[in-house]
Amino acid sequence: MNGRGNQRIQFGPPVTPQVIKNLMIANAAVFIAQFLVPAVYQYGVVIPDATWLGLQLWRPFTYMWLHGGPFHLAFNMFALWMFGSTLALYWGEERFLKYYLTCGVGAGVLIATVPLLPVIAGWGPVFGPTGIPTLGASGAVMGILLAFSFTWPDRTIQLLFPPIPLKAIWLIPLILFFDFTSGPSNVSHLGHLGGVAVGWIYLAQEGRTPGAPNLKTLKLRYQRYQMRKKLRAVHDEARREREQKRNDDHTFH
Repeated sequence: MNGRGNQRIQFGPPVTPQVIKNLMIANAAVFIAQFLVPAVYQYGVVIPDATWLGLQLWRPFTYMWLHGGPFHLAFNMFALWMFGSTLALYWGEERFLKYYLTCGVGAGVLIATVPLLPVIAGWGPVFGPTGIPTLGASGAVMGILLAFSFTWPDRTIQLLFPPIPLKAIWLIPLILFFDFTSGPSNVSHLGHLGGVAVGWIYLAQEGRTPGAPNLKTLKLRYQRYQMRKKLRAVHDEARREREQKRNDDHTFH
């Protein structure tokens, strides 16, 4: 990451807060446990049918500590360490942990709920089978990336793939673009979008992150856009009238 203010370039955070260490240790421990004790996976993943029809309401919490393989775990923990450490240092560990858990659990609730809604409405499984398991900390991590990009929108991040510099504010749109266009079929798009949506609502309601737009600021931005659009129209009309007047004033011999 590159802090443009003083042109400082660094890889990763200068310090890893204890909350980040604890989360990484917990995720690694559960990852090992799910292979040693199959019931950890069986009863830990979030499944829409099991969550609501089977009243296994703990699943939207437990799913976020499980992972589908070492690369899945490594990617999520790397992102948590890279971006979460800076955010936890800035926010404080208590605020960070509350936000992290809210994004993860909130995404889990959406994963368990949204696929069932069209079934309940009589439309059938529009979003696919309602017995598919989902696991991973991606929803919580996407919330962390969102908070980072809203807090330091102009901070430059040097990506490894693709190898380009990118302003933090464009990080989430880029991830979602690759998510929906080239990501593997087993990626939980709903989980990623859920983490972003829950994180955005949380930050907007909390009101402590100026870069996180809420309905009021979005309305103001839209009004300013409309005003600028009208001003451009007025300027264009005035320019056309001046040009027409100059043409009318020409004398031909």
